[in-house]
Amino acid sequence: MTDESQPRPRMTKQRAAVIDALDGGGFRSAQDWHDHLRHDGSSIGLATVYRTLQTLADSGDVDTVVTDAGETLYRRCETPESHHHHLRCRVCGAATEIELPQFESWARGVAESHGYTDVGHTFEVTGVCAACRAQADG
Repeated sequence: MTDESQPRPRMTKQRAAVIDALDGGGFRSAQDWHDHLRHDGSSIGLATVYRTLQTLADSGDVDTVVTDAGETLYRRCETPESHHHHLRCRVCGAATEIELPQFESWARGVAESHGYTDVGHTFEVTGVCAACRAQADG
């Protein structure tokens, strides 16, 4: 979710390169995005890629998921204007945005019942997509 009160970071050449790269793929690690950029001829450093991805994630322009191994993956957010969740394939990393209005109201209710305010959450459903299942069964 974006915070309209925060100024947008300055658009640098490196930031523009990362954003352009993100338009071409699904969830990848910062290292994978760095490798992709380097393969395309960029001289951007890995630390810059990490910082840029984190800034974009903080602003809601990039979605993040955490793998079972604890690695954070990033992709360009398809619907940055709304809070959403993902159904992600554990095999290939494909992700589908899902809306869970019942979960949102439940989470708000639980937080309120315990006196919490300004609550955020993360929620991800993982499984094996139909294509990966078919390949495994094939």
